[in-house]
Amino acid sequence: MSLTLNAQIDKMEPPFWYAGMQNPELQILFYGKDISQYQVTVSNGIKITNVKRTENSNYIFVTIDTKKVAASDFVFTFKNNNKETFTQKYSLRQRRENSAQRKSFDSSDMMYLLMPDRFANGNRNNDSENATQEKYNRELPGGRHGGDIEGIIKNLDYIAELGATTIWSTPLCEDNDAKFSYHTYGQSDVYKIDPRYGSNADYVRLAAEMHKRDMKLVMDYVTNHWGIEHWMMKDLPTKEWINQFETYTQTNHKRTVIHDTNASKFDKKIAIDGWFVPSMPDLNLTNPLTLKYLIQNAIWWIEYADLDGFRVDTYNYSDPKGIAKWTKSITDEYPNFNIVGEVWMQSQAQMAYWQKDSKIAEIQNYNSYLPSVMDFTLYEATSKAFSEDEGTWDKGVVKMYDNFTNDFLYPNINNMLIFVENHDTNRFNQTYGNDIRKYKMAMTLMATVRGIPQLYYGSEIGMAGDKNKGDADIRQDFPGGWEGDQNNAFIKEGRTPGQSDYFNFTSKLFNWRKTKAAVHFGKMTHYIPENNIYVYFRYNKDETVMVLMNNSNETKTVNTHRFKENIKDFKTGKDVISELTFDVTNEIIIEPKSVLILELK
Repeated sequence: MSLTLNAQIDKMEPPFWYAGMQNPELQILFYGKDISQYQVTVSNGIKITNVKRTENSNYIFVTIDTKKVAASDFVFTFKNNNKETFTQKYSLRQRRENSAQRKSFDSSDMMYLLMPDRFANGNRNNDSENATQEKYNRELPGGRHGGDIEGIIKNLDYIAELGATTIWSTPLCEDNDAKFSYHTYGQSDVYKIDPRYGSNADYVRLAAEMHKRDMKLVMDYVTNHWGIEHWMMKDLPTKEWINQFETYTQTNHKRTVIHDTNASKFDKKIAIDGWFVPSMPDLNLTNPLTLKYLIQNAIWWIEYADLDGFRVDTYNYSDPKGIAKWTKSITDEYPNFNIVGEVWMQSQAQMAYWQKDSKIAEIQNYNSYLPSVMDFTLYEATSKAFSEDEGTWDKGVVKMYDNFTNDFLYPNINNMLIFVENHDTNRFNQTYGNDIRKYKMAMTLMATVRGIPQLYYGSEIGMAGDKNKGDADIRQDFPGGWEGDQNNAFIKEGRTPGQSDYFNFTSKLFNWRKTKAAVHFGKMTHYIPENNIYVYFRYNKDETVMVLMNNSNETKTVNTHRFKENIKDFKTGKDVISELTFDVTNEIIIEPKSVLILELK
């Protein structure tokens, strides 16, 4: 991304824009020494609709009307009372064809979550590139390990072979924190890819390479906070750009106060305005300048990198009205664009509150406009159920059953991101002692219930990690991603027998899922678990899939008579994994800690 700035201007954001946007209003931030003392005009007959100055003379925010302005270059002229002038070129670029109608991810997709620093090092030359603080140190568990965009590109075929159709990468923008910057959630420049990952052009190339393979790229976007090393933190545009208190104040993390009718104003303010950690300044989305900046930054990345969706970090930590405006502004520009928010709550009602058009939130006259939320209650169920061998009223597979009984709360149940782990949780394989039988049950659940399944990198080869040892342990390097790795799990011949067992099952399961509309968008009927056995059906007018999950430690015989309403006149079912055929008219024998996925015939 080439950009020439006048000597008097240190920053110009967005660095360029696009013609033909649905919202023609464009707010441009100019930053330079005492720039606010200048009067601004613009060429080509373009109309300036607003000029905003703050208490910081080094900023000026200029809003122009781009309606009916073709893709072109034009010039801003800055002139002060001493008749000193300078100019700055600005560009409106041509959008890609059908950009506004781009298709996003949905429940026909499987999303692969990876941490770029820990996935694969495709370019050794950028390991410590332009690192003002933290340099490459693979020996340090929480340090920079050198994974990058090139490493993702080189292993796209591996990800596709798994059956994944979408990649969610944790943030890639620059993070100059002194320590633990590898996760990149404390961003220091949100218009710039961290040079240790590559360049902006490399990110665009990643999207292009994925689109060649009919894959989708989801950006991890952070609206709630930046990093303490963000360039604006050295010289804030206005005190109100971030939330500030007389002394450092951390959020209480009690986001329930947002919808709690009994909550105090004090608690609500601390929840929303308090900082996540001392190194992450809390952005003030009630400030129109801040909010507009974040809206435009998100839209700029969609256009520039040709993105297919967002995952939004700490979604409900931000001001509720502000984050709703941010979300609606994006979906107004891109009606088919999917955004999934991290809403880490402990009940379905609390999560459903945050999904677009929620009847629960409507009671409080609120709409987040957020299309998708992450199903954390299902995650909680799967983190316990598979170790509960004796099915009781509230233990075993009934945990999953009970979760789905509350699906009526969600406005769009198919548009839920479902998962058994992510980069913030204990590794599933750690929780269950690398018992592949339990992994197979969990992945079968992810592949066959409603929603969009998300797989965390490395689970498919049995990777484990203990969060009690620190975040670095659940974010270990993928074996084979680095030159000299003894074990290369990216290639068939490089995997151990155990890794192959995990990979082959995962690949067969999710590649099967790609073609199953009944699983993507069909209806679900499930039956009250008996003897720790869970049976459910996914179906549409053309196909029916029967899933049996035996979570007990004994071989069981399942009488199929009570499933007659779904089995109907079907006689047999072919198991997706073993490819064996079962008679479904009377009894089915199922082994302990195992699943059957039967396509009924």
